Amino acid sequence: MPRIETQNLAQHRDWRRNQLIEAAAAIAMESGGTAVTVSAVAARAGMSRTSVYEYFASSADLVADLVIEELHNFADVLVNAVGSSTHPDQCIESWIEGALRYIADGRHLLAKALNATSLPHDRAAQIGSAHRALLAPLTTALTAAGVKDVTQALAYIQATTDVATKRIEAGHDAEAEIKTATAFCINGLATL
Repeated sequence: MPRIETQNLAQHRDWRRNQLIEAAAAIAMESGGTAVTVSAVAARAGMSRTSVYEYFASSADLVADLVIEELHNFADVLVNAVGSSTHPDQCIESWIEGALRYIADGRHLLAKALNATSLPHDRAAQIGSAHRALLAPLTTALTAAGVKDVTQALAYIQATTDVATKRIEAGHDAEAEIKTATAFCINGLATL
């Protein structure tokens, strides 16, 4: 039996699971989400394939956990970006800036690499919940700002940040894109 390098078995399992997640993330970043297989992750983590199955039922399950973890990390970034903002417009600006800085810093590349991967249908609710958590601070701010159709406003903001993301990824000045997208959204919200 392998030597446990943590204080207890639960910590050891968490440590091993994190090793597998990190190995999967590295593979996805290097070769794309479809390259994340149980065999590849096991080899990268220095474990046997059967050991990986103690933590994940399949490659798709592993990728689903990786997607969920990445979405939680992104949500934490957005919550911190909104942070101490008290006025709804300030919260909205901070959310847009936080999202686009996450893009500009390249931290979204893992999610992008995993985007084309098929995920298990039974994990859809968890992934949907994690996606909604990204929008929670923005939804709260839009509601507080008195926006009548929050769903419409979210769609417009997401479309604008998607365009800004593509422009940032294409090499346009990130700061200028962040400033323009933020001003566009705030001014546009006044019409809703």
